[in-house]
Amino acid sequence: MPEAANGRDDRMAGLRRQIDALARGGVARSPALPFGIAALDAQLPGGGLRRGALHEVGEAGVSAEHAALAALFAAAVLARLHGSVLWCLRGRDLFAPALAGVGLCPDRIIFAETGSETAVLPAMEEGLRAKGLAAVVGEVGRLGLTASRRLQLGAERSGVLVIAIRRHRLAVEREGAAAEPGAALTRWRVSPQPGTGPPLPGLPRARWLVELTRARGADAPRSWILDAPDATGRLRLPAELADRPLAAAPPRARAGLG
Repeated sequence: MPEAANGRDDRMAGLRRQIDALARGGVARSPALPFGIAALDAQLPGGGLRRGALHEVGEAGVSAEHAALAALFAAAVLARLHGSVLWCLRGRDLFAPALAGVGLCPDRIIFAETGSETAVLPAMEEGLRAKGLAAVVGEVGRLGLTASRRLQLGAERSGVLVIAIRRHRLAVEREGAAAEPGAALTRWRVSPQPGTGPPLPGLPRARWLVELTRARGADAPRSWILDAPDATGRLRLPAELADRPLAAAPPRARAGLG
Protein backbone atom coordinates (compact mmCIF):
# COMPACT_ATOMS: atom_id res chain seq x y z
CA MET A 1 0.00 0.00 0.00
CA PRO A 2 1.40 3.48 -0.84
CA GLU A 3 2.87 5.46 2.03
CA ALA A 4 0.31 8.28 1.59
CA ALA A 5 -2.54 5.81 1.94
CA ASN A 6 -0.96 4.37 5.09
CA GLY A 7 -0.72 7.87 6.52
CA ARG A 8 -4.39 8.54 5.84
CA ASP A 9 -5.38 5.23 7.43
CA ASP A 10 -3.30 6.03 10.52
CA ARG A 11 -4.88 9.46 10.88
CA MET A 12 -8.38 8.00 10.50
CA ALA A 13 -7.66 5.29 13.05
CA GLY A 14 -6.37 7.88 15.48
CA LEU A 15 -9.47 9.98 14.89
CA ARG A 16 -11.70 6.97 15.68
CA ARG A 17 -9.82 6.36 18.92
CA GLN A 18 -10.23 9.97 20.05
CA ILE A 19 -13.94 10.00 19.27
CA ASP A 20 -14.52 6.60 20.88
CA ALA A 21 -12.95 7.92 24.07
CA LEU A 22 -15.79 10.46 24.25
CA ALA A 23 -18.60 8.00 23.64
CA ARG A 24 -19.20 7.26 27.32
CA GLY A 25 -20.06 10.87 28.12
CA GLY A 26 -22.92 11.60 25.74
CA VAL A 27 -24.20 15.05 24.73
CA ALA A 28 -27.50 16.62 25.70
CA ARG A 29 -29.58 17.33 22.60
CA SER A 30 -31.62 20.44 21.99
CA PRO A 31 -33.69 21.31 18.92
CA ALA A 32 -32.12 24.72 18.31
CA LEU A 33 -29.39 27.00 19.60
CA PRO A 34 -30.58 30.63 19.71
CA PHE A 35 -28.24 33.55 19.12
CA GLY A 36 -29.99 35.59 21.78
CA ILE A 37 -30.76 38.40 19.30
CA ALA A 38 -34.52 38.58 18.83
CA ALA A 39 -34.45 40.03 15.31
CA LEU A 40 -32.06 37.32 14.14
CA ASP A 41 -33.61 34.35 15.94
CA ALA A 42 -37.04 35.29 14.58
CA GLN A 43 -35.76 34.57 11.06
CA LEU A 44 -34.66 31.01 11.89
CA PRO A 45 -36.90 27.92 12.00
CA GLY A 46 -37.16 26.93 15.65
CA GLY A 47 -35.73 30.24 16.83
CA GLY A 48 -32.06 29.38 16.39
CA LEU A 49 -29.52 27.12 14.69
CA ARG A 50 -31.06 23.69 14.65
CA ARG A 51 -29.10 20.78 16.02
CA GLY A 52 -29.06 17.69 13.87
CA ALA A 53 -28.59 19.82 10.75
CA LEU A 54 -25.91 21.14 8.41
CA HIS A 55 -25.14 24.85 8.33
CA GLU A 56 -22.69 26.64 6.02
CA VAL A 57 -20.73 29.80 6.68
CA GLY A 58 -18.45 31.69 4.33
CA GLU A 59 -16.67 35.01 4.22
CA ALA A 60 -16.96 37.89 1.76
CA GLY A 61 -14.05 39.90 0.41
CA VAL A 62 -10.41 39.33 -0.46
CA SER A 63 -9.78 37.23 2.67
CA ALA A 64 -12.41 34.64 1.78
CA GLU A 65 -9.79 31.97 1.11
CA HIS A 66 -8.57 32.25 4.71
CA ALA A 67 -12.11 32.40 6.17
CA ALA A 68 -10.83 33.75 9.50
CA LEU A 69 -14.09 35.55 10.32
CA ALA A 70 -16.13 32.54 9.21
CA ALA A 71 -14.09 30.36 11.57
CA LEU A 72 -14.67 32.81 14.44
CA PHE A 73 -18.39 32.89 13.69
CA ALA A 74 -18.47 29.08 13.86
CA ALA A 75 -16.34 29.03 17.02
CA ALA A 76 -18.69 31.49 18.73
CA VAL A 77 -21.64 29.21 17.96
CA LEU A 78 -19.76 26.18 19.32
CA ALA A 79 -18.71 28.08 22.45
CA ARG A 80 -22.36 28.08 23.52
CA LEU A 81 -22.62 24.28 23.30
CA HIS A 82 -21.43 21.77 25.88
CA GLY A 83 -19.07 19.00 24.89
CA SER A 84 -16.23 18.28 22.52
CA VAL A 85 -15.98 19.48 18.93
CA LEU A 86 -14.44 17.68 15.98
CA TRP A 87 -12.79 20.27 13.69
CA CYS A 88 -11.64 18.82 10.34
CA LEU A 89 -9.19 20.78 8.20
CA ARG A 90 -6.33 20.22 5.81
CA GLY A 91 -3.68 21.65 8.13
CA ARG A 92 -3.77 23.42 11.46
CA ASP A 93 -3.78 27.14 10.76
CA LEU A 94 -6.31 28.15 13.38
CA PHE A 95 -5.18 30.81 15.86
CA ALA A 96 -5.94 29.36 19.29
CA PRO A 97 -6.07 32.70 21.17
CA ALA A 98 -8.71 33.94 18.72
CA LEU A 99 -10.84 30.85 19.33
CA ALA A 100 -10.48 31.30 23.08
CA GLY A 101 -11.33 34.98 22.65
CA VAL A 102 -14.82 34.05 21.42
CA GLY A 103 -15.31 31.43 24.12
CA LEU A 104 -14.17 28.19 22.46
CA CYS A 105 -11.33 26.71 24.51
CA PRO A 106 -8.92 24.77 22.27
CA ASP A 107 -8.87 21.88 24.76
CA ARG A 108 -12.49 21.18 23.75
CA ILE A 109 -11.46 20.64 20.13
CA ILE A 110 -10.34 17.43 18.45
CA PHE A 111 -8.31 18.65 15.48
CA ALA A 112 -8.46 16.26 12.53
CA GLU A 113 -5.64 17.41 10.24
CA THR A 114 -6.28 15.45 7.06
CA GLY A 115 -3.34 16.60 4.95
CA SER A 116 -5.62 17.21 1.93
CA GLU A 117 -8.93 18.91 1.35
CA THR A 118 -10.44 15.80 -0.24
CA ALA A 119 -10.07 13.95 3.07
CA VAL A 120 -11.99 16.55 5.09
CA LEU A 121 -15.47 15.31 4.16
CA PRO A 122 -14.71 11.63 5.01
CA ALA A 123 -13.35 12.77 8.39
CA MET A 124 -16.55 14.74 9.04
CA GLU A 125 -18.68 11.72 8.16
CA GLU A 126 -16.57 9.55 10.44
CA GLY A 127 -17.26 11.94 13.30
CA LEU A 128 -21.00 11.85 12.63
CA ARG A 129 -21.00 8.06 12.95
CA ALA A 130 -19.56 8.32 16.45
CA LYS A 131 -21.17 9.35 19.73
CA GLY A 132 -20.24 11.92 22.33
CA LEU A 133 -19.57 14.98 20.15
CA ALA A 134 -21.32 18.31 20.48
CA ALA A 135 -20.56 19.40 16.90
CA VAL A 136 -18.59 18.61 13.76
CA VAL A 137 -16.88 21.33 11.73
CA GLY A 138 -15.15 21.02 8.36
CA GLU A 139 -13.22 23.54 6.29
CA VAL A 140 -13.86 22.98 2.58
CA GLY A 141 -13.47 24.86 -0.68
CA ARG A 142 -16.42 23.28 -2.43
CA LEU A 143 -19.40 21.40 -1.07
CA GLY A 144 -21.58 19.91 -3.80
CA LEU A 145 -25.15 18.75 -3.49
CA THR A 146 -24.33 15.07 -2.99
CA ALA A 147 -21.73 15.72 -0.30
CA SER A 148 -23.95 18.19 1.54
CA ARG A 149 -26.83 15.70 1.49
CA ARG A 150 -24.60 13.07 3.06
CA LEU A 151 -23.61 15.48 5.81
CA GLN A 152 -27.22 16.55 6.37
CA LEU A 153 -28.35 12.92 6.66
CA GLY A 154 -25.49 12.19 9.05
CA ALA A 155 -26.44 15.21 11.14
CA GLU A 156 -30.07 14.09 11.29
CA ARG A 157 -29.11 10.59 12.41
CA SER A 158 -26.69 11.77 15.08
CA GLY A 159 -28.47 14.90 16.29
CA VAL A 160 -25.14 16.75 16.04
CA LEU A 161 -24.79 20.33 14.80
CA VAL A 162 -22.60 20.40 11.67
CA ILE A 163 -20.90 23.52 10.28
CA ALA A 164 -19.16 23.64 6.91
CA ILE A 165 -16.75 26.58 6.63
CA ARG A 166 -16.32 27.53 3.00
CA ARG A 167 -12.73 28.41 2.12
CA HIS A 168 -12.45 29.54 -1.49
CA ARG A 169 -8.91 29.88 -2.77
CA LEU A 170 -9.54 31.81 -5.99
CA ALA A 171 -12.05 34.49 -6.91
CA VAL A 172 -13.42 32.39 -9.77
CA GLU A 173 -13.88 29.41 -7.44
CA ARG A 174 -15.46 31.70 -4.89
CA GLU A 175 -18.16 32.79 -7.33
CA GLY A 176 -18.70 29.25 -8.63
CA ALA A 177 -19.00 27.76 -5.17
CA ALA A 178 -21.47 30.45 -4.16
CA ALA A 179 -23.88 29.30 -6.86
CA GLU A 180 -23.72 25.61 -5.95
CA PRO A 181 -26.97 24.06 -4.71
CA GLY A 182 -26.74 22.34 -1.35
CA ALA A 183 -28.68 20.65 1.42
CA ALA A 184 -27.61 22.98 4.27
CA LEU A 185 -30.45 24.23 6.44
CA THR A 186 -28.89 27.70 6.63
CA ARG A 187 -26.14 29.58 4.82
CA TRP A 188 -24.28 32.53 6.30
CA ARG A 189 -21.75 35.06 5.07
CA VAL A 190 -19.61 37.24 7.34
CA SER A 191 -17.61 40.32 6.38
CA PRO A 192 -15.76 42.97 8.40
CA GLN A 193 -17.16 46.43 8.98
CA PRO A 194 -15.09 49.58 9.59
CA GLY A 195 -14.45 50.47 13.19
CA THR A 196 -12.93 48.40 15.93
CA GLY A 197 -10.33 45.65 16.05
CA PRO A 198 -10.39 41.84 16.06
CA PRO A 199 -12.20 39.98 18.86
CA LEU A 200 -9.23 39.46 21.17
CA PRO A 201 -8.98 40.06 24.93
CA GLY A 202 -8.15 43.66 25.78
CA LEU A 203 -9.18 45.07 22.39
CA PRO A 204 -12.46 46.74 21.41
CA ARG A 205 -15.05 44.49 19.79
CA ALA A 206 -14.99 44.27 16.03
CA ARG A 207 -18.10 44.90 13.98
CA TRP A 208 -19.35 42.45 11.36
CA LEU A 209 -21.92 42.33 8.60
CA VAL A 210 -23.66 38.99 9.17
CA GLU A 211 -25.78 37.84 6.24
CA LEU A 212 -28.28 34.99 6.32
CA THR A 213 -28.33 34.15 2.62
CA ARG A 214 -30.45 31.02 2.89
CA ALA A 215 -32.71 29.46 5.51
CA ARG A 216 -35.03 26.64 4.58
CA GLY A 217 -38.54 27.41 5.73
CA ALA A 218 -37.79 31.08 6.42
CA ASP A 219 -37.77 34.40 4.62
CA ALA A 220 -34.16 34.94 3.51
CA PRO A 221 -31.88 36.69 2.72
CA ARG A 222 -31.49 38.99 5.68
CA SER A 223 -28.51 40.92 7.06
CA TRP A 224 -27.46 42.51 10.32
CA ILE A 225 -24.58 44.71 11.47
CA LEU A 226 -23.45 43.14 14.74
CA ASP A 227 -20.71 43.49 17.29
CA ALA A 228 -18.35 40.51 17.02
CA PRO A 229 -18.63 37.74 19.63
CA ASP A 230 -17.54 38.37 23.19
CA ALA A 231 -15.64 35.91 25.39
CA THR A 232 -18.80 33.80 25.79
CA GLY A 233 -19.54 33.56 22.07
CA ARG A 234 -22.36 36.12 22.14
CA LEU A 235 -22.99 38.46 19.22
CA ARG A 236 -24.93 41.64 19.92
CA LEU A 237 -26.64 44.49 18.14
CA PRO A 238 -24.60 47.70 18.48
CA ALA A 239 -26.31 50.06 20.89
CA GLU A 240 -26.76 52.78 18.26
CA LEU A 241 -28.41 50.31 15.83
CA ALA A 242 -30.51 48.26 18.24
CA ASP A 243 -33.72 50.23 17.66
CA ARG A 244 -33.48 50.41 13.87
CA PRO A 245 -35.86 48.28 11.74
CA LEU A 246 -34.44 45.11 10.20
CA ALA A 247 -33.24 45.73 6.64
CA ALA A 248 -33.38 43.27 3.79
CA ALA A 249 -30.03 42.15 2.42
CA PRO A 250 -28.59 44.17 -0.47
CA PRO A 251 -28.70 42.74 -4.04
CA ARG A 252 -25.16 41.39 -3.58
CA ALA A 253 -26.41 39.03 -0.88
CA ARG A 254 -29.38 37.85 -2.95
CA ALA A 255 -26.97 36.56 -5.59
CA GLY A 256 -24.68 35.07 -3.00
CA LEU A 257 -24.39 31.74 -1.27
CA GLY A 258 -28.04 30.84 -1.70
